[in-house]
Amino acid sequence: MDYTVLGDTGTTVSEICLGCMSFSEDGEGWNVDRETSTEIVDRAIELGVNFFDTANVYNAGESESVLGDALSEYDRDEQVVATKVRWSGAKEHRNAVGLSRKTIEQELQHSLERLGMDTIDLYQTHRWDYDTPVETTLRTLDDAVRRGQVRHLGTSSMWAYQFAEALHTSDRLGLERFETMQNHYNLVYREEEREMLPLCDQEEVAVIPWSPLAGGYLTRADDDADATTRGEDADWEDHRSGGGREINERVAELAEEKGVEMAQIALSWHLHKDWVTAPIVGVSSIEHLESAVEAVDIYLSESDIEYLEEPYEPKSIIGHE
Repeated sequence: MDYTVLGDTGTTVSEICLGCMSFSEDGEGWNVDRETSTEIVDRAIELGVNFFDTANVYNAGESESVLGDALSEYDRDEQVVATKVRWSGAKEHRNAVGLSRKTIEQELQHSLERLGMDTIDLYQTHRWDYDTPVETTLRTLDDAVRRGQVRHLGTSSMWAYQFAEALHTSDRLGLERFETMQNHYNLVYREEEREMLPLCDQEEVAVIPWSPLAGGYLTRADDDADATTRGEDADWEDHRSGGGREINERVAELAEEKGVEMAQIALSWHLHKDWVTAPIVGVSSIEHLESAVEAVDIYLSESDIEYLEEPYEPKSIIGHE
């Protein structure tokens, strides 16, 4: 595993962040059960992964509980844990949603309890809250840092003007600012390159993209994906649009040429991008995890990257809501 620094935080993290959205108690549907989730965490740590991302909303808080229990067997000081707030966790009620002071303080306490931790390394807002003034949200998060419940603050997909407003507000009021951006970014969705990524680069904000494999679209050839693989994914045609199908073909071609997997090419592309700190990779098996970690060692030339990117065309924004 290779390591990098998480933006301006000074914190060292693995170049692969393990996404824990599928962690659950019973593994229903596309989720993985507690036993399998624990095995994945154990193997991730063996492979050098020290960065884990979850959220209060993932499986109604089960993801946080499973991750917290799995990490309790290790030295807490060695791991970097990120979670989020915006949607309801284990309890659903009107004040379980949003970024008000009441919601954040309640959900933060619940997350700490489920994770079994005194302090969360990176606490992120999951999306923009149009009903709460950003000043209120930022003051509440700043208080959490000052109380020692949170070390660093981050946020997720939003419009660049909103992120600029949040950063400016923190600076104007002397509050802790967002130090990371978790946004939607992959080979078939590059709209973030227009404004958000240059803004993050300018502000020295760490970028930890979600869906680096486009929901699985970049893990196998388009024509080989059956109905089960596609499921009812409403984003499937979005992935194909804007040159996506040709990009999929080129990823498959390059993977065959190099003797690696398509997913490894897609992840390696992220790791060759200077403005990407660590893509967040969700896995359902140890084999998928090991494959993701191996992508760190795959080299892509400038011509490889140009070849993969060339078919891309603008498409509608996905992931801000």
